[in-house]
Amino acid sequence: MIFTMTKKVYGFECDIYGHLNNANYLQVFEAARSDALTDMEVPIHKFSEMNIQLFVARVEIEYKKGVQLEDIITVKSCMTEANRLGSFWKQEIFDSKGNLCAKALLRAVHTRDAKPFRIEQELANYFIKFVEKSE
Repeated sequence: MIFTMTKKVYGFECDIYGHLNNANYLQVFEAARSDALTDMEVPIHKFSEMNIQLFVARVEIEYKKGVQLEDIITVKSCMTEANRLGSFWKQEIFDSKGNLCAKALLRAVHTRDAKPFRIEQELANYFIKFVEKSE
């Protein structure tokens, strides 16, 4: 399943060239994943209640085109794999003209007390139903 988030790019998020600062792409991707988890009905606070944390273990961003000041961007997020240890995500940012501006591949792991943790199979199965099948 693909989850979509839109947002306006503000001046405080941009570099001196009027582009979204490279560090802020991470914040945009994080916000989009948080929104996707909320849409899945497992917002971050539910993980906290279960004493489970989601840690980003790896992220790779490919920048394609600069995102401009005050543009309205669309972020598409999907889980490409999920299991008891964690999940893999693909995320893309598009500008208001539909141009692909950045793509992220991310691995998140489940932890408890700062140690890797295998979630219950029932919860893993819940996430698996949201996995986007590859084209």
